[in-house]
Formats: sequence, C-alpha cells, structure tokens
Amino acid sequence: MPVLVELIGELAEYERAHDEVEIDDMMLERALFGPEPSVFARVATVDDLIVGMALYYRSFSTWTGRPGIYLEDLYVRPAHRGLGIGRALLASLARLALDEDCRRLEWSVLDWNQPAIAFYQSIGAVATGRVDPVPPCWVCASGTLRAPFDGREPPTRHVH
Repeated sequence: MPVLVELIGELAEYERAHDEVEIDDMMLERALFGPEPSVFARVATVDDLIVGMALYYRSFSTWTGRPGIYLEDLYVRPAHRGLGIGRALLASLARLALDEDCRRLEWSVLDWNQPAIAFYQSIGAVATGRVDPVPPCWVCASGTLRAPFDGREPPTRHVH
C-alpha cells in the first residue's frame, strides 16, 4: 500500500492539491481488500518496481441497465512516461470493461491538464460535456473500447 499512497500523493502534487490528500495505507488497504471493496487497482511495473497505477471503481447506468467502470486516477511516474504505460493501463481497463459487458469506461480530467487531454484524445476518447460538479467527463463508449488499443499485453499486474 505505501507505494500506491505515494503515487496518489505525487498525482495530487501535480494537480496542485497535495494538501487535500487524506488517504493513508490503512484506508487504502481497507478500500481495496475489505469485505466489500470500494476501489480496485491495476499497477504497472518496470524491473519489479511499481511505476504507474489505475484506480477505478464500478459504476452502473440505470438507463441502460448495464455496468460501467469509472477511472478515478491514472498516474505514471514522470521518468516512465512516453513508454506506453498509461496506454497499457487504460487498455487493461478497456479489456476488463469489454469482458464484463460494461457500457462505458469513463473518467474526468482537469481542464488545464493539457498533456492528459492530448493523451486521451490520442486514444479516441471524447469529452461528454458534463461539467457540474466535476471537471468534464471523458468516455470510451462500448463501441470504441477496442479502437484505441492494438491488443498488446500491457506491463500491468492486477492488484484486486
């Protein structure tokens, strides 16, 4: 858990919100491995070191009656960016969404985070236009989940 909490702190620092982080190792452990997990994680490793993560949870559409996945945090350490790790983490979630017949894989991105926006656009994600009360949502709908990814196995390990 310490590495994931460290990555969360690094992401919060980048997003100019480090003072808002309250999570600690025990809280994350309970959320991931408690009797009713509220969050799940995929991690990317290089030389057995965790260098990236995707934290997500299940969602549900009452309109479609189908599940979805909401990506809470996607983060790759700066020294490992540009190697396809973020794309691989998203690909693993897209495959999970397809396997579980999810209607969508969605997430939010801060409007000033141009590197993230460019990355998401490069994989074919589109902004939904919903902005209240969170930043604009982005989505890869079920019909486009396959398109951004070429089927390569990602350098990820499923945590839970």
